[in-house]
Amino acid sequence: MRYWILATVIIVGFNNTSQSAEPVEIGSRLELFVDDHLVESTEGDIQQVVQNPEPKEVVYVHDQVWGGNICAYYTVFQDGETYRMYFRSAQYTKDKPSDPSWAFAVCAVSEDGVHWTDPNLGMVTWRGSDENNILRFEDGFKGNAYHNFTVFRDNNPATLPEARYKGVGGLGHGLLGYQSPDAIHWEKVQEKPIITNGKFDSQNLVFWDSDRNEYRAYWRYSPDGKLRLIRTATSPDFLTWENEHNVTFTEGLEQNNLYTSAVQKYFRAPHLFIAFPTKFFPETEQVEPIFMSSRDGVQFHPLTGAVIPRSAPKDRDLNRSNYMAWGMVQLPGQPNEISVYGTENYFQSTPSRVRRFVFRLDGFVALHGGEAGGQLLTKPLQYTGKKLLLNSVVPEGGTLEVEVLDQSGSVVGVSNPIVGDSIDAAVSWKQDPQLSEGIVQLRFNITNADVFSFRFN
Repeated sequence: MRYWILATVIIVGFNNTSQSAEPVEIGSRLELFVDDHLVESTEGDIQQVVQNPEPKEVVYVHDQVWGGNICAYYTVFQDGETYRMYFRSAQYTKDKPSDPSWAFAVCAVSEDGVHWTDPNLGMVTWRGSDENNILRFEDGFKGNAYHNFTVFRDNNPATLPEARYKGVGGLGHGLLGYQSPDAIHWEKVQEKPIITNGKFDSQNLVFWDSDRNEYRAYWRYSPDGKLRLIRTATSPDFLTWENEHNVTFTEGLEQNNLYTSAVQKYFRAPHLFIAFPTKFFPETEQVEPIFMSSRDGVQFHPLTGAVIPRSAPKDRDLNRSNYMAWGMVQLPGQPNEISVYGTENYFQSTPSRVRRFVFRLDGFVALHGGEAGGQLLTKPLQYTGKKLLLNSVVPEGGTLEVEVLDQSGSVVGVSNPIVGDSIDAAVSWKQDPQLSEGIVQLRFNITNADVFSFRFN
C-alpha cells in the first residue's frame, strides 16, 4: 500500500558522538522512532520524517436542519462493534446577523468507520421536530457543555456501569464533568466544575490512562487571555485533580500558538502519548495539525511540519478549516491501517465536512535513510525476546541492515538484507546474535528506506 507523503522532513538534533548511557529497559514492548529517547548517535544521511496520512473519502457532511458551517471539536472512538463520533453542530452567519445561529452537542454512529448515521434520539425539539441526534443536558444550555462536549469510554476497572462513559464540556466558568451508562443519556457528576483553572474555549479532553492507572486531562489555558497554552493534570477519580502543569516541549515549539491538543495514548504502545495539536496562524486565521509525542504526559517532543497540510483535499486553506479529530481507530478488515479524521470547509456558506485519512500502522514518523545512506545507533537496551521484529519499507534500490552490539561494543549479530514492506516481520540473521534477554545496542544502516518501529518478541 502506498501512503501519501509530502515533504515534511525534519532533521532532529541527535547526538552524533557516541556516548555511554544507562540501559533503557524496553523488555518486549513496541518502540517507535517518534523522539530521541532511545538514540545514542547518528551518522550520515538519516532523518526523522513526519508522515502525512493518505486522504480518503468524506465521511460526514453537516447538511441537516440542525447542521451548519462551524461544526467542530470531534471525538471518534470504537466501542465494541460500534464506532462513535461526538461533535458540536453549529451555524453562524457572519454577514447576516438577522439569520438565526445555533449550537448543539450531537452524536453519530457507524458500523465501519466510513458510513455514519445520525441516531434518532428524540431528546430535543428543534424547529418543530425531535427527530434528530441532538444530545440533551439536564441544565440545558446554562453550562455551555454543548460548545465543546468531548466524550470517552472509561475503561477504569473500578468504574460503575452507570458511569461507563464520561464527558467534559464548558467555557469560562470551568469544565463540567458528565457520566452516562449508554453514551446517550448524560448527567453531571457534580454541580460544580471538575476543573476551573483554564480558558476552555477549545476541545478539552480527559481519558483513563491504563498504563498509569489514573485519569489524565488536557485543556486550553490562557493566563493573560491571549496565549494559547495546553495545561494538564491527573486524577484518581475524575473529580479531584492534582499535578497540574503547563505542557512543555523539548525543543522547537512555542506554547502560544496551539489550539486543540488531541493527546491520546497509542494503543499499540501505551507508554507513549501521541498528539496532533493544532497550530494557529493568526495572520490568516488558518490552522494545521502537527505531531508530537511524550513519555510522561507533560514534556512533549514536537516535530515541525504539518501532519495534514492546508494543501490537502479539500477546502483546508480557509478560516480554521483543518483540525484533526481526537481519536484514532482501526476499521474492519484493515489491520495494517489506522484511520483518523479531519475537518474541512469551516466557516463557509456551505456546510462543514469531515474527511477520513489513513496512516500506516505505527506510521506517524519514519526513520528515513536518504540516498547517501546513514546509520542510527541506539542506547543500550535492556530487552527480552528471541526475535527482533521490524515495521519497515525498503523499496527497490533501497537497503536496510541491522547490527546487534554487545555491552563491549562488539558486533555480535548482522541481519540479512531486509527488503519489501512489512509491518511486523522477524529479522533473519547472517550472523545470529542468539537473542534471549540482556543488554544490546542496535545499529540501523539505512539507504533509501524507512523504519517505523521495532520490538523484541
